Amino acid sequence: MLSHAGKRLADDHVALDEVLKALQAALNSGDSKTAFGKLELFWARLAVHIRAEHLHLFPAVSSHSGDANVDRALDELRADHDFFMHELARAIAIVREGLNTRDSATIIRELNAVREVVVAVEQRLVVHNEIEESQVYRLATDILREQEQAELALKINKELAHHPPRFAADTWLGE
Repeated sequence: MLSHAGKRLADDHVALDEVLKALQAALNSGDSKTAFGKLELFWARLAVHIRAEHLHLFPAVSSHSGDANVDRALDELRADHDFFMHELARAIAIVREGLNTRDSATIIRELNAVREVVVAVEQRLVVHNEIEESQVYRLATDILREQEQAELALKINKELAHHPPRFAADTWLGE
């Protein structure tokens, strides 16, 4: 069973997946404006999720486990996070460069390039999320005392609720 923090982060994986699916639908339909909005939203939401893990979850797990294997696993997850943020930033740069073009061939090329990035992120994200949910989130439940789990859950919830001002709360929460 997952702690409240682990459950909240796992639920956020589901919410992120919904945004990712909407992004892919916009890319597949050729709607560059909607795709850009969904891409920015996915990037921002994933960044907030990653921040919650980096600031709160990973340090709590690392400091309580004392296991070098756990630290190596966390390092690999951090490397995945770096990959996700770098690739999504690259995709945003591609879209921003073409915002003023009306040339359909250029738009198609850009959307295809962004789609390739999004597919690569998605493929790595599936494995990444499985490791987090089946190992790290469960480990936090196993090694943290009940009070520590409650404090972690509060910190995680606070981080996940914090969104960039350019996103309305209803957009951020997927309502």
